[in-house]
Amino acid sequence: MFAENLSNEEINDLALYQFEGGIFVIDTFDKLDYFFSLLNGQKVLGFDTETRPSFKKGKVNPVSLLQITTSNEAFLFRINKIGLPEEVKTILANPDIKKIGLAIKDDIKILREINDFKPEGFIDLQDYVEAFGIKAKSLKKITGIVLDKRISKSQQVTNWEKEELTEAQQIYAATDAWACLQVYRKLNKLF
Repeated sequence: MFAENLSNEEINDLALYQFEGGIFVIDTFDKLDYFFSLLNGQKVLGFDTETRPSFKKGKVNPVSLLQITTSNEAFLFRINKIGLPEEVKTILANPDIKKIGLAIKDDIKILREINDFKPEGFIDLQDYVEAFGIKAKSLKKITGIVLDKRISKSQQVTNWEKEELTEAQQIYAATDAWACLQVYRKLNKLF
């Protein structure tokens, strides 16, 4: 039903796919209070984090950004500015809310170092797609295989701790978490 993998050339031939919904950058507690209610009642969310890249061997920077998406909204939590608020922890620890991400083990570990929680309801696409015969491990390839679309990774190694995130950074961050959600939803329609 699905290809096991795709080459970079095959991916480059696909149409570009990016998040086009509302993006909310949450970098103050006032914004957290204002926007957090939009997440109430959601049962399946996209999940990802971004970290300022380190170009020194062995140096790992802390998480700068946590992305949580619905089908139409992306919430970009500036962890470097507000930490990991209790409200967000309730989502990450809720077993009734599925959080769909890719290679999430390290993301969860680093978030727990900021403000510990018991992770519940997480689904790692790298494991999930194996049941469909997909051997690819990158989000770019998995999106290409399942959705027949290409996502851009051009902003991946930018500075996620800048005072203001650029529009390109915001779209990239939203797309990464949202694409995980879209892949999961498409695979679930096949059952």
